[in-house]
Amino acid sequence: MTGKQPFEAVVADHAATVLRVCRAVLGPADADDAWSETFLAALRAYPDLPGDANVEAWLVTIAHRKAIDVTRAAARRAVPVADVPEKPAAGRADGRDLDLADALAALPRRQREAVAYHYLAGLPYASVAAVTGGTADAARRAAADGIANLRKTYPGPEPVGSARPEGETHARQR
Repeated sequence: MTGKQPFEAVVADHAATVLRVCRAVLGPADADDAWSETFLAALRAYPDLPGDANVEAWLVTIAHRKAIDVTRAAARRAVPVADVPEKPAAGRADGRDLDLADALAALPRRQREAVAYHYLAGLPYASVAAVTGGTADAARRAAADGIANLRKTYPGPEPVGSARPEGETHARQR
């Protein structure tokens, strides 16, 4: 071996980041499977990984590919339901019944991936572009658009002890 850390240490160091990315891209239902598949694939390929490689970016790339696989497989499966509703259920008009995972899932794929890889995995835009394809500027734009869309659709938590009149919005803390 060429000075690489044991694979167990790689898992310990990067497991949380990979799981956050999988959850953001796929949602909580499929994230655990994608996480497992990511590390199984990484275990097989780890001996051939150069010693100077960015392991975190490498793992996020594998997680991205596994997420694509899960998404494609889910698109091919039928979703069973007990009874078909007469009309779609309506959410609240102000969108406050969404949680963050739902808001992320509602983003277009490129925006969702750019937000997940940059803000949740902490990858620089050049690495995000390498994972998703395109340029660093395109990844930066997709992430910015994704965050802008989240600010519109995700109400965020109410400040503790605040009571605001109906219809009044609060300024987000940065």
